[in-house]
Amino acid sequence: MVAGFGGIALADSHRMDCAVKKGRSRKGSKPSPKRGAKIRAAKSSPVNFVPDKSQIRMRIEAAIRSIPQGKVSTYGAIARAAGLPGKARQVAQVLHRGFELPWQRVLGAGGEIKLRGDSAIEQRLRLEAEGVNFRGRKVDLKQSEYKFPRADERKKRS
Repeated sequence: MVAGFGGIALADSHRMDCAVKKGRSRKGSKPSPKRGAKIRAAKSSPVNFVPDKSQIRMRIEAAIRSIPQGKVSTYGAIARAAGLPGKARQVAQVLHRGFELPWQRVLGAGGEIKLRGDSAIEQRLRLEAEGVNFRGRKVDLKQSEYKFPRADERKKRS
């Protein structure tokens, strides 16, 4: 307990202590919905199923690992292949946090290397060593882009 505050001392993710008041709200104010209430409601209905973070990460990692040597793909294409259209930024987050992923095979739209500095140079050198062709500063996607199988084609194979 925090003395004189009537609350409980907690530590947030930044290791800073804070205090939370118990059961007191302003007069006439509506209680705010709990964090994640929309996500929990969406999980219960099969039509609007939202996978949790670990499932999303595993899907994205599987899509990245499926890119063969000498081929490349874009952040957006990987997100679509993982069943997460419009989640290209999450692909970047998974690459940033992941280990033993072929990160050099993932590019920005149009075949552009999105990394900066020494990382961009390393990515280009690794791709050239794999046999990927460049046109100026961009990868020649006509020759080197990996086309993921569509969802209906994946179902036929299974």
